[in-house]
Amino acid sequence: MTRISRAHSHRTAAAVTLLCALTMTTQVPTAHAAPDPHTATLDDVHHQLDDLYHQSEVTTEKYNAADEKATEQQKKVTVLNGGVRAAELKAARLESLVGAAARAQYRSGALPVEVQFALASDPEHALEDAGLAQQAQQGTQQKLTALQAARKDLRARTDEATEELTDLKASRRAMARSRDKIKARIAAARALESRLQETQLRRLAELERQDQAEDQAEWVGTGILNEVGTKASDAGRKAIEYATEQLGKPYVWGAEGPDSFDCSGLTSQAWLHAGVPIPRTSEEQWAQLKHVPITRMRPGDLIIYFSDASHVAVYIGDGKIIQAPRPGRWVYVSPAGSMEILGVVRPDA
Repeated sequence: MTRISRAHSHRTAAAVTLLCALTMTTQVPTAHAAPDPHTATLDDVHHQLDDLYHQSEVTTEKYNAADEKATEQQKKVTVLNGGVRAAELKAARLESLVGAAARAQYRSGALPVEVQFALASDPEHALEDAGLAQQAQQGTQQKLTALQAARKDLRARTDEATEELTDLKASRRAMARSRDKIKARIAAARALESRLQETQLRRLAELERQDQAEDQAEWVGTGILNEVGTKASDAGRKAIEYATEQLGKPYVWGAEGPDSFDCSGLTSQAWLHAGVPIPRTSEEQWAQLKHVPITRMRPGDLIIYFSDASHVAVYIGDGKIIQAPRPGRWVYVSPAGSMEILGVVRPDA
């Protein structure tokens, strides 16, 4: 994702007025109105695209979070359903045993033990039979008690599974809505870009590079690179190596390799291949991983961008990052200070 550009006064005067051919006949779903087609400058379009892609990435990360939650819920439901099936098998076995005991009692006439003793021709054997009958009755009662407990457990597991399944369906509906928003915003951004001529696209790319260079220079000018670490941990080095191997692969929202990535898909996979599993989304990476002061940042750490933690990249040293920027782009090396830095996290702290 590109950063939300700051307005640069020196470029405002040099902005080129778009041709009337840059017609925007459809409404773009953003918080800001689309630039007027007759007065819009490339600077206006630059800001508009930045805003669209930022919204797209925010929604993408929320989609990723919802998808991760749904996956975990599905695992729980699968486990619960397995428990339900096990309880059903247990109940069936107990019912079979109870039925067999009932049939045995029926065949013996189900007479009370004292009556069986009085009618017996051999009192000694009658006592043995009475003891066995009492054991059988106790065993039957134990089986009945176990059956009742199994059925109670079955009902509880079924209720829990149903509740989890309801949550899962609600989560999936939320994901579907997020997915639709993502598609609409990406389509709007691409439609906006498609209206630009080749020379305008080159100028737009130049404006973006200029913004990045100015912000990077301002960031480096603080002297930050004189303080940050220069040596990666063993795991951090492996994460950087993995990220480097992905250079040139396209950004695809929701993707986590091996052929394409979104921003947090790249960082989570880089650290997974380094032997350190981390959360899937940039928001959760910011929320769950250890924060380190930017002055203590070292190669391999993750830089989280924007106040909503909607973007993340791998710091590789020398003031540079590897990132999966936004739709229509690819994994590439870029200046670490070219976007609004929220903070730094260390997966192997």
